[in-house]
Amino acid sequence: MAPTVEGEDFSRVAFTSAAVTQIQRLIDRNGPLMFHQSGGCCDGSSPMCFPEGDFITGDADVKMGHVEVPLPGGTTSPLDFWMSREQFAYWRHTHLTIDLVDGRGGGFSLETPDGKRFLTRSRMLGDREVAGAGAGGADDIAG
Repeated sequence: MAPTVEGEDFSRVAFTSAAVTQIQRLIDRNGPLMFHQSGGCCDGSSPMCFPEGDFITGDADVKMGHVEVPLPGGTTSPLDFWMSREQFAYWRHTHLTIDLVDGRGGGFSLETPDGKRFLTRSRMLGDREVAGAGAGGADDIAG
């Protein structure tokens, strides 16, 4: 994902290949998507996936990343990842990896009917990331 937090040159969000595959299926059904992480304090929290624009964001939210999701045929679809500003205060020292697991998703999240849920896994930002030197890692879609 491209960095979007002002003053940073690294991505705070990545997706596993399982999450990307599900996102591609959801884009096929619903068009462009967005994610919003509004609750949860730690690993195991579930971000919500919506059709792009169905969840209204504003000054109370932080755009943590943007990615162009690769689609069949060589096209892409935009995807933004948002977090409530209040939640970001707790997670500001972490890098998030969005995974996909079996189980019921939360509320109106688009993956719920498939018997899946997106899951947030986190790690502390490394010294290079904190210094703004850039993110490393082996995540499938990252900045």
